[in-house]
Amino acid sequence: MRILLEKRSEASTLMAISSPFIALGLTVILGGLIFALRGFNPLEALYVYFIEPLTTVWSIEQLIVKATPLVLIGAGLSVCYLANVWNIGAEGQLTVGAIAGSAIPILFPAWQSPLTLMAMMLCGVLGGMAYGAIPGYLKNRFNANEILTSLMLVYVAQLFLDWLVRGPWRDPQGFNFPKSITFEGWQLLPTISGAIHLGCLFALIAVIVLAFVMGKTLKGFEIRVAGNAPRAGRFSGFSRTRMVMFCFLLSGGLAGLAGITEIASTVGQLQPQISPGYGFAAIIVAFLGRLNPIGVLFAGLLLALSYIGGEAVQISLGISDKIARVFQGILLFSILACDTLILYRIRFLPRHAAAAQPAE
Repeated sequence: MRILLEKRSEASTLMAISSPFIALGLTVILGGLIFALRGFNPLEALYVYFIEPLTTVWSIEQLIVKATPLVLIGAGLSVCYLANVWNIGAEGQLTVGAIAGSAIPILFPAWQSPLTLMAMMLCGVLGGMAYGAIPGYLKNRFNANEILTSLMLVYVAQLFLDWLVRGPWRDPQGFNFPKSITFEGWQLLPTISGAIHLGCLFALIAVIVLAFVMGKTLKGFEIRVAGNAPRAGRFSGFSRTRMVMFCFLLSGGLAGLAGITEIASTVGQLQPQISPGYGFAAIIVAFLGRLNPIGVLFAGLLLALSYIGGEAVQISLGISDKIARVFQGILLFSILACDTLILYRIRFLPRHAAAAQPAE
């Protein structure tokens, strides 16, 4: 028996719709197998991981809070990937956005006004945009691979943050710990309900605006053409260089907003680690959401559940908190595998038919 991937004459609409659900099902099955191999009851472990975090008001609030940066970054990345622009460095843009926005309360600690918060958010967006513009410029000017440049810049940003909190921006009253002063008052985002803060509203607005842009405007049409038929886009007068820069500025700005939102809410100060990898997890969010802003909203909630569930099994079962990364990795590979079936169908050939096939 030989297994072949046969190219479809046209993309399968059924597989395009069902692929995320199949990938999620495979992730649950493989996750249960991992728990069983570790000696745990797979049904109990999966319940703790996926269901228990949805049973209390507090955990649901935490789910929304953790989904906020994922949705903000994932919405921007979905536009990038739809245009065939591969920004892999959102984690670095998040970090620079957090640094730029935090400069306001660190350099002007006595400034307490609604304008303080507005200035922090604006600096966060501009910082992320500026850092995202670097791989965009390198791509347009030197045709540098944006995957490599954006990814390498992540580590530059993280090392710069580490230097700041251990050096010039370290809290002089912080007992030599690598952290900045603690933000307070108008340097923090106000809460809407419980732990849900104003940044959650930013994510919802970003999704709605991008959904409108992608579905109802010329720019959205240009983005889709740039990704699906770049040659047709050039004949239509759409500039590839402007598209690359637009995508990096948009995704970088949203990642920067996610960074300063995280600092001005759950973290409350600059420290060496400000994100558990939201910039990388948002790549999964973008693809799981089918590169659609509305889909990204639900995918962000699902990925946030992986973080909450990882903490739950760590507490209840004593499993390493790295289990969340394992589930995210399985989910990403499952999505990529299932997406293959959108363009290809699996064909089983009997042994005699396989022998008759000409060698390629």
